[in-house]
This record gives sequence, structure tokens and C-alpha cells, in this order.
Amino acid sequence: MTTLDEKQDCTQARAALEEYLHKELCAEDAADVRSHLDTCEECSAEHHVGETLTVALQGACKDRAPEELRERLLESLRAAKAQHA
Repeated sequence: MTTLDEKQDCTQARAALEEYLHKELCAEDAADVRSHLDTCEECSAEHHVGETLTVALQGACKDRAPEELRERLLESLRAAKAQHA
């Protein structure tokens, strides 16, 4: 059975999880979150999902469209702007 204190710990850890993932917490707060994640399976699973999504998004942001596509898009934008000018 989950106690009120455990629920409060989970609520606090989950509230700080995004900042924890992005390394935006002070050392003390980060240590508190890490300690909670080490003992709470549910919050640890949520942290794992957050890490996976963060890594996937960071990888997606590094991809670049082919130069040919970029040129076609710019041409389309110029044509649309010329029609509305």
C-alpha cells in the first residue's frame, strides 16, 4: 500500500522530472530526484520514457532536409509571395 508521503514524493519527483531530464535542477534537487527514481519503479519508468523521447527529439533536430528540397521550398515561397504582393 502506498503511503501519503510516498505519493507526495512521487508528485514532487514527477513535477521536477522534465527539469531533471534537461539538467536544469540544482545539485541538491537533482540528487533528491535521483534518489527517488532509485526507489520508485513507477517514476523510474516515467523517467525512462522521458529520456527516450528526449534522445529521439534531439536526434530528429539534427537531421537536415536535402538541399534540393530546400531549394524547391524557397522557390514555392517566393512564388506565393509574388502572387500576393
